[in-house]
Amino acid sequence: METVLITGGTGLIGKALTEALLERGYRVIIFTRQPDKQQKKISDKLSYCTWDIKKKFIDKDAISKADYIIHLAGASVAEKRWTPRRKQEIVNSRVDSSRLLAENLKTIPNNIKAVISASAIGWYGADEEGEKEPKKFTEDAPPAKNFLGDTCRQWEEAIEPVSFLGKRLVKLRTGIVLSNEGGAFTEFKKPLQFGIAAILGSGKQVISWIHIDDLVRIILFALENENMYGCYNAVAPQPVTNKKLTLLLAKKIRGRFYIPVHVPSFFLRLLLGEMSVEVLKSATVSEEKLQEAGFIFQYPDIEPALHQLTGDKNHMGRH
Repeated sequence: METVLITGGTGLIGKALTEALLERGYRVIIFTRQPDKQQKKISDKLSYCTWDIKKKFIDKDAISKADYIIHLAGASVAEKRWTPRRKQEIVNSRVDSSRLLAENLKTIPNNIKAVISASAIGWYGADEEGEKEPKKFTEDAPPAKNFLGDTCRQWEEAIEPVSFLGKRLVKLRTGIVLSNEGGAFTEFKKPLQFGIAAILGSGKQVISWIHIDDLVRIILFALENENMYGCYNAVAPQPVTNKKLTLLLAKKIRGRFYIPVHVPSFFLRLLLGEMSVEVLKSATVSEEKLQEAGFIFQYPDIEPALHQLTGDKNHMGRH
């Protein structure tokens, strides 16, 4: 029975992934600052160990017991306004945690076969304006010259030394994750409680998204597929505009009882500050490399994904 060590295991993706790993018979160790505060264990194959990024402390036993590491740690990008202090937190939580892992894998005797590390499609800039069919960003595109582009570059560079230690390293640039447990999708749903379908800005901006179930399956696929290494975009094959996503979701939740409202770009800039750039940005990202590796999406299109997330039992994702 193989052991998977997860950083960021108590977050949105980490929780879903832990469940899937346990179902597949793996042992799971989750790194957390406060292992004693974790809720009652859901399995005897699950344990919690201590790490503290600021103090540069890591449980050496956990490293020596693990066969794989899935590195998801990082402060939420969308949770708070991007003050200079918050931006530093976002960068440090990713870069320092990656560095801590890489340095300790160098010094602690271990049998780690592969490291699957999160990154994000924030790596990419915006689509070329005025193009009807924007050219999809592929993994060899340079990082955007903005806050998120630079954050992703530093993040990926900090974990890269792992590959020089003979470990297989996979970096997954994840799109907007659709899940009922939190993140962007729960924000999309909030105005619909009041019957408002809130289209952001023009609504023409393209969202490269991924259903949480597919994201978990991608991580497992990367873990178990020895031919995978380097960067892969974790996005569904059919990106969608903000307007289409908002209106489809409104129909699923409210039927015909909703009012489409465009939230002006200037208002979003006032409300969100610098973060509004990302909310209004159109980024069409390619999934081809992942499909070429043999991955088959359960939710390639937005409609079946929304059917599943809004509880329509009559419509299942394509297997």
